[in-house]
Amino acid sequence: MSEQRRVLTAHWGDPSVIPLGGYEAAGGYRALRSALGMSGDELIQLVKDSGLRGRGGAGFPTGMKWSFVPRNTGKPTYVTVNFDESEPGTCNNRELVEREPHALVEGTAIAAKAIDCHLAFIYIRGEYLWQAQVLQEALDEAYAAGYLGEKLMGSDYDLDIVLHRGAGAYICGEETALLSSLEGFRGQPRLRPPFPAVEGLYESPTVINNVETLMNVPHIVNNGADWFKAVGTEKAPGTKMFTISGKVERPGNYELPMGTPLRVLLEDHAGGMLGGKALKAWTPGGSSTPFLTADHLDVGLDFESVMDAGSLLGTGAIIVLDESDCMVEAARRLVEFYARESCGKCTPCREGTWWATRVLGRIEAGYGSEEDLPVMADMGENILFRAFCALADGAVSPIQSTLTHFMDEYEAHIREGRCPVNGGGPGRSAEFEQADVTFAPTGPFEIQGAGS
Repeated sequence: MSEQRRVLTAHWGDPSVIPLGGYEAAGGYRALRSALGMSGDELIQLVKDSGLRGRGGAGFPTGMKWSFVPRNTGKPTYVTVNFDESEPGTCNNRELVEREPHALVEGTAIAAKAIDCHLAFIYIRGEYLWQAQVLQEALDEAYAAGYLGEKLMGSDYDLDIVLHRGAGAYICGEETALLSSLEGFRGQPRLRPPFPAVEGLYESPTVINNVETLMNVPHIVNNGADWFKAVGTEKAPGTKMFTISGKVERPGNYELPMGTPLRVLLEDHAGGMLGGKALKAWTPGGSSTPFLTADHLDVGLDFESVMDAGSLLGTGAIIVLDESDCMVEAARRLVEFYARESCGKCTPCREGTWWATRVLGRIEAGYGSEEDLPVMADMGENILFRAFCALADGAVSPIQSTLTHFMDEYEAHIREGRCPVNGGGPGRSAEFEQADVTFAPTGPFEIQGAGS
């Protein structure tokens, strides 16, 4: 991507922008000064006109989300920043904050001004210890310089921003579970409606935005809606931070225009496939989005194109698998993650993910049967869209997509009693000759003995 197209990463080669002085020298807080002279409705309309869509997964129009917040209820309004970033394969928010923390502070303050919020929260993933320290130092600097606190920059507007550290739960990346955690309760999703915009934090109107989303806002205020729409696609303008990991030569975070094909990201930026092996499968938006294949190499990385291909853009976290990877193992490992991270509130998620790991594990171990495959497909249909939040849907994604694209691999595991991909594997008898294996034709399996 050309230098002119670098927006969020324009200063990544300059560590001087991390402290306040360097950020100000690069034009920092100029957008906030402009925003303080605008009405909330003007700010909301500007963001609407830009076409900015949420970068945290759903891709909902940001300005429209802000406009849903009522400001005449007699209750306070809140802005909550979702910096939980626990989706496997995703780490772009982390690097954005590490390299330019004041950009998030400024974007949060502008969002707060837009909805007449005077107390905002940044909910940061519990494991992000260093990032929390960097961000807290930026907040302290902003308070000392008058960018936060009472009468921001000489105006009559007051704003406090509180950094809240999570406790390491994947479920708290779901916005209503995040709100419950922020309020001091167990992190579990809430039934909607009411939606957070109407009844969110402390039962008050709340806007919840992702880190990357808010870091785009100062640039829109400074440069205008037409400038933002000059790159990307008509329905998804702007640039996007893509995280690419797995079997690639140069894994990392790359800022590219929305709609850039995977082939360009993989070959021109990430250095191609690791060791020159063939691409087998990839996720467009983290482990909770359905796998695509090498046939989808030229799919544009934007919300509509990826959805048309049968997946979701999600967080823009691309996990790349090559020809040596077993898709049954990949599905089993991902579903195990979701089974472990399920909050247990919804029966389809709590029970379904547990059973799915057992059936997938049995197939992988060479003890599968033909009856397992329709059972897995049926299980996925009975979990999808039947829980309070999208964790259950994410758990179904690797099951349904691998059954769709790699059914031959499942059938080979069952037919041969071993993995046909990674060298054939040791087979049933060799792998389990020292273990007591109990299994039912379509039930769970348990291994007791050596290594248990």
